[in-house]
This record gives sequence, C-alpha cells and structure tokens, in this order.
Amino acid sequence: MNTWRKLLGHDDKFFDLLEASAVEAQSSVQLLVELLRDSAKCPTMDAFVQTRRKDKRITEEITEELCKTFVTPLEREDIEELSFALYKIPKMAEKFSEKFILCRDALGPVNFTRQVGLLEQAAETIVLMVRQLRDRKHLEAVKEQKLENIRDLYSGRHEPLKVIIAMDLYETLEKIIDRCRDAGNVIFQIVLKYS
Repeated sequence: MNTWRKLLGHDDKFFDLLEASAVEAQSSVQLLVELLRDSAKCPTMDAFVQTRRKDKRITEEITEELCKTFVTPLEREDIEELSFALYKIPKMAEKFSEKFILCRDALGPVNFTRQVGLLEQAAETIVLMVRQLRDRKHLEAVKEQKLENIRDLYSGRHEPLKVIIAMDLYETLEKIIDRCRDAGNVIFQIVLKYS
C-alpha cells in the first residue's frame, strides 16, 4: 500500500523537505532579529553561514529527489521554484548580517524595529503557508507592505556615512522581506492551481 502511495505521488518527502527549508529560512530571520535587537554582543557569522548551508543541502536534496521521483504531489516546476525562493531568504539574511557586523560601529544607533517586526511576521507566515500546502488548504494572500521608514535619514541631522550605511541596510532588509513575499506568491500560485 505504501509503495502505491509513493508511485502515485502521495509521498510526503517533498512536503517534509519544503517545510524543513521554510523552518531554516525562519531560523535565519530569527538570528537576524537577535542580532538587531542586541547588537552590543559581539556577533559572528558562523550561525548565519550554518543556517544557509543547511538550507542549501535541503534545496539540493529536493533537486535530487525531483530527478529520482516519477510522480510528484505538486508540479516539479512549482516544487523547484518554491525551494529556490525559500533558499534565497537565508542567503539574504547572511548578506545583511555580514554588512551589519562590518559597519555597525560606524553606523551608530538606527531603529530597525518596524522592519524587524515585518520580517518576523513574514517568516512566520511562510512557515505556516508551507505547512498548509500539505493539506492543500486555501490560503489567504499575504498583503504587500512597503518599507518607507527612511524619512529621518534625509533630515540632514545625520552624518553622510551613517546615512549611506543605513540606507544600504534598509534596502537589504527590504530584499529579505521581498524574498519572503516571493515564496508566499509561489505558494499562493500553487494553491490556486490545485484548488
């Protein structure tokens, strides 16, 4: 009976791997949040690198399983697209943390509270959406939210170097949130296709 389930594409391995990838993406976001909330600590890149590497192994395993599996529970292209969208989240989180660690002394205090809240919410939503894919439940679309919290940087009260560094960090944070939105859009397209 179990062999027939696998042959007909009812094997849960792809859902398990996609969920594991979403959890790694969320872990990278949590590391980033910890870094931004307590930047007084002397952070290292090791945790970010390990999370990205772990997610990369999961992505490679998904690709390998797609090559070995005849029938998949979702279209191959959808699985692959979602896998790569999820992998981009820890990759961007690692880029941000590297920039932040290198220039945090020159940056001084910058308020990332709004972006951190959006980022946490986006990562949590992605994990939830990926988990719901297994049951093919209808999902609500995630509202796009723009990051427009840089007005203070243009006030002329800050040093030019600080403004440049902060702008770059804001843009990188926005890219991470965009990667979460991209993964959510892929999931939403899959759900529409199978509803």
